Amino acid sequence: MTLLYCKILYTVAAQGSFMKAAELLNLTPSAVSHSIASMEAELGFQVFNRNKSGVTLTSYGEEIYPMVVSMLHSEENLKQVVDRLNGLKRGTVKIGAFNSVCTEWLPSILKVYREKFPYIDVEVYEGTYDDVIHWLNTGIVELAFLSTSCNSDFKITPLYDDPLVCIAPKGFETAKKGVITVEEMKNQPFVIQRDSCDADIKKYLTDMHLDIHSSCHVIDDQSSAAMVESGLGIGIMPELTCRRLGTNLDVLQIEPSAIRTIGLAMPNKKSLTPAAKELSQIVLDMVKTL
Repeated sequence: MTLLYCKILYTVAAQGSFMKAAELLNLTPSAVSHSIASMEAELGFQVFNRNKSGVTLTSYGEEIYPMVVSMLHSEENLKQVVDRLNGLKRGTVKIGAFNSVCTEWLPSILKVYREKFPYIDVEVYEGTYDDVIHWLNTGIVELAFLSTSCNSDFKITPLYDDPLVCIAPKGFETAKKGVITVEEMKNQPFVIQRDSCDADIKKYLTDMHLDIHSSCHVIDDQSSAAMVESGLGIGIMPELTCRRLGTNLDVLQIEPSAIRTIGLAMPNKKSLTPAAKELSQIVLDMVKTL
């Protein structure tokens, strides 16, 4: 397989469409389709399933996909090593993150990075913890922010201890102002997010034996806040997440207290491209001040 075939396979798999892949690669749809057909003939098996809704990898395609990604990373790494010798003038680095990091940290981090390396493209992938782990496993991203509580095989360098807090409707009464205990949370209706978004919160609820009742199962922080503001329940979320939520909420410390530790994850520091290494160092330096 040529590197061009690898790029086409990777892009089609990522976009789920020959036409979208063709647009990104500046090729015609027929050229992409012909390349995939030639590749499948060369390999001796079908790489993609075709249907009306788009294209997906076959089981054989999924088997070779990580190696295709590895080949593309090797090519990118070679380019960046050469560019580093010439001043790191171009390249691409991809980073995964969850919502609160995207809103609170990445804008400042990427601004500094782009000022230092204006010709390096940075692609940000935002998703849940599970999404980020999948992107690391498949090589879609080189670096990622994760909670250290996540079950993964990656080295996660701890960066920041983020306290868990309770959000409640404005004027919510507790025995001690600004604080809510586990006992006070019992029998309260809750607004919760799906498990993949809330691994640390799920663990806290389990550890505290809080058998919660919820009719709201949402996937993002803004939806959670809106439900709580409307009086549909209380919620638990990391303090970092609360910084850009509405003002019609009370943010309460919880007792017993708990934290999530945010870290920087990478499959293998030695295999990072020069651009990714520079970004990781900027992250490590800047989080201390953020």
